[in-house]
Amino acid sequence: MKIYTITCHRVYNHGAALQAWALASFLNQQGHDAHIIDYRPDYLRGHYTLRVANPIYDKPIIKWLYLAAKYPGWKKSLKRKLAFDRFDEKYIAPLVTSKTYYSAAELRSYPPSGDVYIAGSDQIWNTTFPNGTDSSFYLNFGADTVRRVSYAASFATSSLKEGTEQFVRTHLSQLDAISVREPSGIKLLQTMGYEGNLVCDPVFLIDADEWISQIATRDGEGEKYVLVYDFECNKEIQSVAQKIARAKGLKIFSIGPWFLRYADRCYLHAGPDAFVSLVKNADCVLSNSFHATAFSFIFHRDVFVVKRADGLNTRMQDLLRRFGLQERMVDNATPLEALLKTIDYTSVQPTINREIETSKKWLLDNIRG
Repeated sequence: MKIYTITCHRVYNHGAALQAWALASFLNQQGHDAHIIDYRPDYLRGHYTLRVANPIYDKPIIKWLYLAAKYPGWKKSLKRKLAFDRFDEKYIAPLVTSKTYYSAAELRSYPPSGDVYIAGSDQIWNTTFPNGTDSSFYLNFGADTVRRVSYAASFATSSLKEGTEQFVRTHLSQLDAISVREPSGIKLLQTMGYEGNLVCDPVFLIDADEWISQIATRDGEGEKYVLVYDFECNKEIQSVAQKIARAKGLKIFSIGPWFLRYADRCYLHAGPDAFVSLVKNADCVLSNSFHATAFSFIFHRDVFVVKRADGLNTRMQDLLRRFGLQERMVDNATPLEALLKTIDYTSVQPTINREIETSKKWLLDNIRG
């Protein structure tokens, strides 16, 4: 079948890029002809552009002083952009449509012709972001004869942003089958009168050996370290990481756009392939990221999650709960003995395997209809 997926695939986020590649690659492995719709509306473009973000600085002289002050940091950040662009060129570009769509109107006017459209995965229905109220991510384009399915779509929160309920409820009616990534998403669907199925994130559809052979670099090999993946320069993550590192005699490595002074090594400019490798080779992973948690499970790493200040914690909490690992959600008050406990994957992996097989079956069955 000719299948087109749509997701936030070029947003310079490790997890977003990897899940986009995983879903399309899995479908192609099953004998389908799958491509990612290269959908890039204005709010998903402009990363790493040197510009004035705050209107108070957008005045003639102040503007140029502001930009001059930002220039050194912006120039350094381009190394990170280059790492992502290299990954994109090798892994994502071969999968995307030849046409790039810059708006929902353009996608409706010139939709790709196929048998199935799939919305997902990741936070495409997060209504605190613009994509959550973008009709394209609810497959509002193309011929009526095309089958429309969501796979592992995420609302990311336990409730919709006020004022968006009617939009989401109306646009979900266009889908022939709905699956989401979190149990909280099932509950949200039920409040709107829809039934949904719980499936795993696309990164779980690709097994550990294939991630290693296809994607992983050699970053972190031969090292003993706690890997920190922190979106917020979180002080609690710092405290927990230092406790674990001292107790186990480990270094602290970090990956992400922020320089963390307490880390022994900061991978500021690492792409998605290095991210996979650094999780794989870590002794322990400490994060506030869904995909750092997911890849820790794939590679059987010890992992701890610290809550995020922005409130986007539902995804990680649901994932830990599904595998009976709620105690891996920690904070600065968590006793050291709890931080030194390892995950018994002999008891966790059967649950993960069942979820993967159920998810694969649901996806392949619902593509056929």
